[in-house]
Amino acid sequence: MTRMDIETVHEAATGGPRRGRSRVPAVIVLMILMLALGYFLGRGKPDSIAAVFRTSDEPEWLKDEGDRSKSRDTLGTHDVGRTLDDSRMNAIVRASQLAGPSVVSVSVTQTIVTRRSPFFGDDFFRQFFGDVFPPAEYRQQVPSLGSGFVITQDGYIITNEHVIRNAEQIKVTLPDGRQFDAKVAGANDVYDIAVLKIDAKGLKPAEMGDSDDLVVGEWAIAIGNPFGFLLNDPSPSVTAGVISALRRDVKSESVGGGTGIYKDMIQTDAAINPGNSGGPLVNGRGEVIGVNTFIFTSSGGSLGMGFAIPVNTAKKVVREIIKYGGVRGVWIGISVQDITPYLAQQLRVKDTRGVIVVKLEDGSPADKAGVKVGDIIRKVQGERVQNSDDAARSIFGAGIGDVLTLAMERDGKTWDAKLRLVEVPRESRK
Repeated sequence: MTRMDIETVHEAATGGPRRGRSRVPAVIVLMILMLALGYFLGRGKPDSIAAVFRTSDEPEWLKDEGDRSKSRDTLGTHDVGRTLDDSRMNAIVRASQLAGPSVVSVSVTQTIVTRRSPFFGDDFFRQFFGDVFPPAEYRQQVPSLGSGFVITQDGYIITNEHVIRNAEQIKVTLPDGRQFDAKVAGANDVYDIAVLKIDAKGLKPAEMGDSDDLVVGEWAIAIGNPFGFLLNDPSPSVTAGVISALRRDVKSESVGGGTGIYKDMIQTDAAINPGNSGGPLVNGRGEVIGVNTFIFTSSGGSLGMGFAIPVNTAKKVVREIIKYGGVRGVWIGISVQDITPYLAQQLRVKDTRGVIVVKLEDGSPADKAGVKVGDIIRKVQGERVQNSDDAARSIFGAGIGDVLTLAMERDGKTWDAKLRLVEVPRESRK
């Protein structure tokens, strides 16, 4: 075979004339093909090369945010886009989602007046110079913050009376950041409940529960705005605990500034901090069971002893405020005093527990029920009373139309007096 014949055979086998160069290695050709394929699959993205080498066992956290979000379940709350699986969707989460959109921040501006000498106000200087300069009044505007919760779609809001006490300006901020000027629809310092009104529509009212149906140990979730001035975020904070105790009676002077009786309070270890006052305490179903009010503390922070006004008490006060502009006073028509050892000796009674009737008003519910001066009240609504403070606490929360049962003693005999309460007559009001 001639050289020409050999060249012809080679060209037929290789598709072209032999040039004397070495052939391109097959592995390089394969790599070029893989890179080209990666480009088209990745549509030209910078990470398309990495996409070619991804495997099916890639960790979930290593995937892009967009890829992960496709496989998660949505929450359906005001935190749009947040997701949870079933293992994390517990009672606290659900309750927070239900009640959270109804919780508001209440910002208050108050003017505090102080009197002090501009010079030598210090006790050290005063011992040498005395009060040479008379004290002057200083006015200072002080901001404060509390919480509240929406109860009607058209803008009625519950908070504590002490949150808005002496307020010159009140602003309410919703969880979505909208802010409104608020007016006081009514307030009562005895019950420490206030109702605010803002000019808004379509709000989400909180679901109201039944505080008479609580049990010790069940979930208690406090929602509000603790230390709100330090947080540039209108969304409420959530703390969780349990119902620690029920029907706690606390004297108002022990918590500062109050004039009423804190009766039947709910005790919880859910953290209640400054700024939480007025916010809701909710159960595991997201229903409001109380109004967070105060804590026992030595440091200003939560020590696990928080107290909330039962929501059933708040309901009564709110109904009175919205319908009548304030809480109507009830008329019983008696004055009482403690049974001292001297009185016990004069009355010839051995048991000094209870109170004695010392004044009776004509035509009053007590008068109509047959009560007389000198009668001893041993129980109120089935509860033993030790003294006049106990008697006052026992009738706390009683409303117009309620029937009050008094266990009475007269001349050694016991009997029950049933009083139907009425509104205080105009002439008896101070």
